[in-house]
Amino acid sequence: MLLVMGLGMQMPFWHDDLCAAFASAGFAVARFDNRDVGESTHLRGTPSLPAVMTVPQAVARYRISDMAADAAAVLDALGWASAHVLGTSMGGMIAQALAIEHPARVRSLTSVMSTPSPRVGRPTLGAAGALAARPARTADEAAERVVATFRVIGSPGYPLDEDWLRRYGRLAFARGHDPGGARRQLAAINASPSRVAGLRGVRVPTLVVHGEADPLVRPSGGRATAAAVPGARLMTFPAWGTTSRAGCGRR
Repeated sequence: MLLVMGLGMQMPFWHDDLCAAFASAGFAVARFDNRDVGESTHLRGTPSLPAVMTVPQAVARYRISDMAADAAAVLDALGWASAHVLGTSMGGMIAQALAIEHPARVRSLTSVMSTPSPRVGRPTLGAAGALAARPARTADEAAERVVATFRVIGSPGYPLDEDWLRRYGRLAFARGHDPGGARRQLAAINASPSRVAGLRGVRVPTLVVHGEADPLVRPSGGRATAAAVPGARLMTFPAWGTTSRAGCGRR
């Protein structure tokens, strides 16, 4: 099973307990840093937020398709011909593109709190504002920033594990702090075309999971994903937002 993380988040955000649960179910599990975060390759230059939102094609250094090719390269490095692919948020977009553009590599697709197009499921103003906050300058600031973000975009019906989020924030700061990385990833999201037409050709078992209270990728994104893939199963959860602890929520 290949786990693909979301915007600006590093692979430790896939919680160890979740990976252990998948392994106990019989999966070999791999998680990795997307480009521009953590210990992966980092590009240079930080596009302005207004440009990312209004003219992303002019400032994006790459697209979601390029990140899907990265995921295929991870499979190559592992020696895996194919895998069950689970992606969350931006990772769901990457997983969708992998299933469309590299269909032989995907055994099943699970798209969590994601969307097939940046024009579907757009964030609320509050959620967008939380992601646009000033970058952290220290590990402690990074820890508090993660907590503050998930207080806005997290699940209102479930407790927030603030201690775990702070530990993650400090670890992520130490592993590869790059304030421009998430901005470059966001440019890639906004510059990428809709995947709806491509998803209509996906023929692997597909599960779409979405929170009904998600303010970052609103539920229309999950519904559009499920509607596009023939035979896809859609599961939604009340009072579930953009979940912490590896996209699983604390339930």
